[in-house]
Amino acid sequence: MKIGIIGATGKAGNNILTEARMRHHDVTAIVANKEKLKNQQHIHIIEKEMFNLTRNDLIQFDVVVNALLPLHGEEHLHIEFGRFLISLLEGSQTKLFVVGGAGSLFIDERNTRLIDIPDFPEEYKTIAFQQLQHLIDLKQSSIKWTFLSPSALFDSDGPRTGHYILGKDHLLLNSQHISYVSYADYAVAVLDELENPKHENQRFTVASENATISS
Repeated sequence: MKIGIIGATGKAGNNILTEARMRHHDVTAIVANKEKLKNQQHIHIIEKEMFNLTRNDLIQFDVVVNALLPLHGEEHLHIEFGRFLISLLEGSQTKLFVVGGAGSLFIDERNTRLIDIPDFPEEYKTIAFQQLQHLIDLKQSSIKWTFLSPSALFDSDGPRTGHYILGKDHLLLNSQHISYVSYADYAVAVLDELENPKHENQRFTVASENATISS
């Protein structure tokens, strides 16, 4: 499978890149600065600023993974760049796979979202609302897409257990009653979905089943 990963130098993008390479897919890192890419062996690289990408850059892939996380103060780029990608992929067979957030997940049957609770961290509210709007934009688009929300605790240092549970639009708790997923297990779920699609034009969510918070 030909996979392009936007934001491959970030934590989520790099874990997805590592998992895809381990499974021997044809992987291209799409980055603004290739010098930030830790391991450049056995991968292709497109070095471009994000809004300089063209339709021809992207439609060569079976899947484009958007793992871009805008810097603090630039959260608006999540919506703007998401809409830009949708416009580039319209009418193509290339799927857009989006690394989403947990804030838009429901926590009860009354449609209360995680972002609605009083103690939701203030510093993450803007990006959470941006990601929610991007999900809405995807649902209103004509492209092929999948959006994967992590658990509330998204652990960059956690182990790759390969054991996880899946849900749709509601926040998950694992067997330890924790809403937790490691970046490595998230990447496993991404590649499992890409290789065996079960959530076409849908959002889903993932939690690590046999892992607790890393110390």
